[in-house]
Amino acid sequence: MSSFEAEHRDAPDQHPSALRADGVGKTYQSGAGLGRHLRSALGFFDAASGVGEVHALREVSFEVAKGEAFGVIGRNGAGKSTLLQILAGTLQPTAGDFTVRGRVTALLELGSGFNPEFTGRENILLSGAILGISRSEMERRFEFIAAFADIGDFLEQPVKTYSTGMMMRVAFAVAISVEPDILIIDEALSVGDQQFRKRSEARMREMRDTAGTVFLVSHSIKSILDTCSRVIWLEKGVLKMDGDPLEVCQAYNRYTGVTSTED
Repeated sequence: MSSFEAEHRDAPDQHPSALRADGVGKTYQSGAGLGRHLRSALGFFDAASGVGEVHALREVSFEVAKGEAFGVIGRNGAGKSTLLQILAGTLQPTAGDFTVRGRVTALLELGSGFNPEFTGRENILLSGAILGISRSEMERRFEFIAAFADIGDFLEQPVKTYSTGMMMRVAFAVAISVEPDILIIDEALSVGDQQFRKRSEARMREMRDTAGTVFLVSHSIKSILDTCSRVIWLEKGVLKMDGDPLEVCQAYNRYTGVTSTED
C-alpha cells in the first residue's frame, strides 16, 4: 500500500478533476543486460547493441473528475498496472505528463508495506506512520479498521500467518480508514470472498458519492459494472475506448470473445 500527496494542489472550484493524464507513455528496453545499463548510465550508448523497446503505454490521455469511480479493463500485458503505478507515484513515465490532486492511497501489490513478522495491529499502526498519520489517530481508527477487516483475533497474530484474503481485508480497511481523496486499487479485491467484495464495492460507491475518487483495475467485468461510472479499455498499451461502463465492457467482451458480463 502506498500513498502520496500531490505537490501542487489547486483550489477545488478551479480544478474539479482529480486525475489527468496527457499523452502518458512508458517504454522499457528489452534485452538490456546489467552491463548495457551501466554503459548507458555513464553516457556510453551503443546504438548497435540490438536492444529493442517495449512500449507498456503509448500516448494515453484521459481526465477523471472528483467523485468519479473510474475503471480500467484490458487483457494481461495491456498496461493497466503500469498506468496505476505511474498515477500512484511509484513509477515515472517516459513520455507525457500526469496530474494528481489530493492524497492518494494505493493498493497495488498485496501485502506491500506490511512487515510479516509484525502483528496485524502493529502493521496497521505502521501503515498509518507511513501515510503520515499519528499513532494516536490510527489507534482512534483501529476499531473501524478491525470491524471492516473482520478477521477477529488474527489482528493480534503475525501477518505471516495470514491468508492472502485476510491480508487484503486488512490492507483495504486501512486504505479506506485514512479517508483518501483518491483510492487506487489493482486487482486486490479479486482474492476476497464474495461477501467482503460486496462490502468493499459498497464502500467505494460511498466514496464516489461523497466526492472521493476511485480508480479500479479489475479483470472482473461484474465488479467494474457494479462499481464504476466510467471505464477505459487498454489494449497493448493504447487507450482503445473510453466511456459508459456497459458499452465499453460489451465492446471489450466482443473483442475478446467473451459472451457474458458476469465474470
